[in-house]
Amino acid sequence: MKLNLQDTFNKELPSDPIIENSRRQVSNACYSYVKPKKTKEPKLLHSSAEVQNLLGLTKEDAASDEFLQVFTGNKVFKEMQPYAMCYGGHQFGNWAGQLGDGRAINLGEVEHNNNSWALQLKGAGPTPYSRTADGLAVLRSSIREYLCSEAMFHLGVPTTRALSLSLSGDDVLRDILYNGNPAYEKGAIVTRVAPSFLRFGNYEIFAAREEITTLKTLIDYTINHFYKHLGKPSKQVYLDFFKEVADKTLDMIIHWQRVGFVHGVMNTDNMSILGLSIDYGPYGWLEGYDYNWTPNTTDRQNKRYRYGNQANMGLWNLLKLANAIYPLIEETAPLESVLESYKTDFEKKYHKMMCSKIGLENNFDTDGQLINELENTLHLTETDMTIFFRNLASISINDSSEAAYKKISDAFYDIPKTKENTKTKWLAWIESYLNRLKKETQNDSERKKQMNLVNPKYVLRNYMAQLAIDAADNSDYSLIDQFYQLLKKPYDEQPEFEKWFAKRPEWAKNKVGCSMLSCSS
Repeated sequence: MKLNLQDTFNKELPSDPIIENSRRQVSNACYSYVKPKKTKEPKLLHSSAEVQNLLGLTKEDAASDEFLQVFTGNKVFKEMQPYAMCYGGHQFGNWAGQLGDGRAINLGEVEHNNNSWALQLKGAGPTPYSRTADGLAVLRSSIREYLCSEAMFHLGVPTTRALSLSLSGDDVLRDILYNGNPAYEKGAIVTRVAPSFLRFGNYEIFAAREEITTLKTLIDYTINHFYKHLGKPSKQVYLDFFKEVADKTLDMIIHWQRVGFVHGVMNTDNMSILGLSIDYGPYGWLEGYDYNWTPNTTDRQNKRYRYGNQANMGLWNLLKLANAIYPLIEETAPLESVLESYKTDFEKKYHKMMCSKIGLENNFDTDGQLINELENTLHLTETDMTIFFRNLASISINDSSEAAYKKISDAFYDIPKTKENTKTKWLAWIESYLNRLKKETQNDSERKKQMNLVNPKYVLRNYMAQLAIDAADNSDYSLIDQFYQLLKKPYDEQPEFEKWFAKRPEWAKNKVGCSMLSCSS
């Protein structure tokens, strides 16, 4: 197995001079060298052929023992200098100081077909940034990360990727709900892949410590490698860089809203500088359409990172990034201008996205009212988001309101409890919608085709992930591959997988892992 390793991060940026792997505060350094912990009895459970291709690896490579050993941390090529990144972050609105890669170890960067990919092991042991933790990961969270990374990519959502999912062979102690009942679980390792794993917190830590020289070095590196088209670093280029990060962040969140994804922990240390969905922890998928839903038990009370607040949190996090790069610009007005643009851009992009979801090509100014009324009506009774929008595409402009209502009613979780006045409001909205469709130039068939390109039929529903986890706990890994194959074509009908186009089963409504998750998940 050959990897074309061409590292830049650990060659161009300042390193921690202390080599020993001890928990500590690390100053004026972007990373610390650290080697993965050797695992007891590793076993490869799944690997993505697509990501293998990105790295120049073959199917034969993935079947080799060397692949298993490298991507579980048991073997480190002599050209590799593994490291953990130093960063800080705001967690749930509060500055948390130094955080860093506490359970992630970067193996290096691979060049293939003129693209560069950073390789990172998640769950490969402690680093100087692990604080009181062990740096390991459990199988349940690793399955969720592996499947969701690839599912999001095929949904068209900017995301990190996943190369492999492996058992470590070690048991890991975790308190799944932080309620004083820890238990041993199967340990696992995911190999994550992205152009870079830099996040807002990488820049915040140096600004907070007033380590401005290191801050400038890191920002210049980021521009030179990932925003090279902006030109040589300068005050104006720093502003252009911030504007592009803001645009990418907003586009990512619009995609989240489109498919019903809730990140669950949008702390600044979980915000990619490349606008990628990163760090799949206590995420979840909207089942009942609900602005207030969050999957994270830690956020149960305040619901800071709820579905309907993700765009606001993106803006808040960008404000913190603006504060971090301010020392290189020393003017607030141009940074504030970018943040103001984010607000107006959100309104426009969200409106356009919602129009595409309901099949409107010509974005009339009056469509805002139609969309607002739809969102209000969706909240009147528990309505499955994925099924509703997918079924909405089947409505014909020649349907009566009653016929159209019948087509969407499969999305309701309990039709008998749908009060009569709720149905009346649905019929009123449908009447407005049908009248609006008559102003479109597309026919029913064309509209359905376009709507089905933005409204997925299949997503990684919370209960599906839990089924895969439960089976894997009993050494049955077949659902991992089944869901991996299913989610590669989320917009296709795939009749062989029709059973997964279904509402959340009743048993999953309040089950741990399906309705709410902790950060240890």
